[in-house]
Amino acid sequence: MKLLRGDEAVGTASELTVAARSLELDALDHDALVASIEGPSVVWRGQDSAIATTGATATITAAGPDRFGTVRETATALFERLRSQSTPRAARPRLFGGFAFHDGAEHRRSSVWDGFPDAWFVLPAAQVVREGDRTWLTVTATGPDAGRTAGERLDTWRERLADLPAHAGTDPPGIVDESRTPSRTEWREQIEDAVADIETGDLRKVVLAQSLSADLSVELSIPDALARLDDRYPDCYRFAIAPGEHRERTFLGATPETLVSLSGRTVETEALAGSTGRGETPDEDDWLAEELLGSEKDNHEHDLVVEAIREQLDSVAESVRTGGRTVRQLATVQHLRTPVSAELDDDSHVLDLVEALHPTPAVGGLPPDAALETIKATEAFDRGWYAAPVGWFDAAGDGTFAVAIRSALARGRTASLFAGAGIVPDSDPDREWDEVQLKYRPMLDTLA
Repeated sequence: MKLLRGDEAVGTASELTVAARSLELDALDHDALVASIEGPSVVWRGQDSAIATTGATATITAAGPDRFGTVRETATALFERLRSQSTPRAARPRLFGGFAFHDGAEHRRSSVWDGFPDAWFVLPAAQVVREGDRTWLTVTATGPDAGRTAGERLDTWRERLADLPAHAGTDPPGIVDESRTPSRTEWREQIEDAVADIETGDLRKVVLAQSLSADLSVELSIPDALARLDDRYPDCYRFAIAPGEHRERTFLGATPETLVSLSGRTVETEALAGSTGRGETPDEDDWLAEELLGSEKDNHEHDLVVEAIREQLDSVAESVRTGGRTVRQLATVQHLRTPVSAELDDDSHVLDLVEALHPTPAVGGLPPDAALETIKATEAFDRGWYAAPVGWFDAAGDGTFAVAIRSALARGRTASLFAGAGIVPDSDPDREWDEVQLKYRPMLDTLA
């Protein structure tokens, strides 16, 4: 594995020779595949696709306020050295990973997120991609004889995947104890202080989050957790990211929120803000959805997000379009949603858009700098990669990133869950507390 970091990474990457080889596979069991892979690893699943990676030919890390640009420049130099045979677009080599919510180690308040840098991306030694009913294996290798090494690796993985052992699923591990940060009393104080700041004009909106630490009866099975998320949240991005060699820590979740997707000059994103629960019956579901659509508080919160996304895209786009506002229903919660699309006026890299859009007002607030300072001063835990961009990009600069909400960090027999709520002038602490508990449900149900 080649580790690339910091200012010297571009020069180091330009000295590499990287080879990629691909072939089409018969259909295989992705749960069994995920159970067999080694670290570092990434699992990425959408509505009609599934990707699993194992091992690392190269990794890129970066820190500080220039981390987006450092990753982009290092990756560009790395891809320039890539020698790949003609291959279907789905099988192309990609870099997978993500970013921390805050930049800079000075914001780290615990060792919970050790092993998750401010930015981390991997060029996998092997990746398996399923799109529709077709599956491809792509391997990469580096070194003086990279082409031969890649060919040997392709043969090795083809044989290994042809003989995957069946994976026997397990039940959720169960939770034996849990604790929340902040407490309900501390939460009320935080919300009241934030509302006071908003009323004085320092803030328009701020998103405050909570952390729930769960002690498990046994270690969590990542393949089985993902399978449960697949069943309940098939229209969300399901992900599991383990930067360590032994996958000792895995960040996983099922997020409904696309940060940005870029293909050529076409941008797709969305505003997802304003929430309510699900009903016990279809009629109650409909009533709650109509109440959400008519809620002045939730529509104000949502308007702020739409407005901010449009402003962020206007500076780089030839045109920006917003679709109609709807209610998006998930298993435990409903959200106001507005799709946003744009055509860029020039070629761009998806990481440029990621940097421009992160953090969206749906997970940060407005104005962005004031909201971030409030979050840093208020929250008593480390967000790490929670609510930050996770995803992938390719040599052309195209890619897809999601906002890592509805997520948890699994560490042996412990899991740290995260969820937040948008605070605006008429926010009620008790209602916001209840909303956060709803947002914990995807991961709590996966554990218990």
